[in-house]
Amino acid sequence: MANWELKNCCKHEQTVFIAAIGVSIVVILCLWRTFLLTPFKLITVFLHETSHALACKLTCGQVEGIQVLADEGGATHTRGGIYCVILPAGYLGSSFWGMVFVLASTKLLTAMIAAGCLVLALFVVLFVAKNWLLRGLCIGFIILIAVIWLLQETTHVRILRYAILFIGVMNSLFSIYDIYDDLISRRVNSSDAEKFADVCPCPCNGLAWGVIW
Repeated sequence: MANWELKNCCKHEQTVFIAAIGVSIVVILCLWRTFLLTPFKLITVFLHETSHALACKLTCGQVEGIQVLADEGGATHTRGGIYCVILPAGYLGSSFWGMVFVLASTKLLTAMIAAGCLVLALFVVLFVAKNWLLRGLCIGFIILIAVIWLLQETTHVRILRYAILFIGVMNSLFSIYDIYDDLISRRVNSSDAEKFADVCPCPCNGLAWGVIW
């Protein structure tokens, strides 16, 4: 018979993990309109655009360039591939990468793997970036992750897991905000969802995207 009692359900490490998620959410919401959060917003835009690029490559298309803009917008220039797969990959990719980074932060080894993969992605995109803002963002976050990793290995400042967790929570929240901003609070004719609605007959309003997320 299943035991549904919650007594002794969480160990110390699990409690710290849940608390860290809560703190990350509060910090992000409090700093949402400030410049302090701008680099992390731009890195979520980068992962959004990277998701488009990956969907393009997986459907045998060609990625011609990626842009991240100062107004927190972005663009991925592709040729070929399956358009109705590439377009929604940004929204779904943001929530997917959020999940991956949050889960990776539960262990130091997986956090290191996630950090290494992020650095590799930033390094690769450095050569296909079409504007200097994205190049600067790639270089800046490569340096930031390298410094955090160095502190993790050589000092008692062990924050690599929390940095990966923060990026994961940021991506998860931004994916919700992105859908809300594009489809509920205002109507952006150039958004991925509007373009997707042109090529796919399925409903593509904010509520539908929220359910999919």
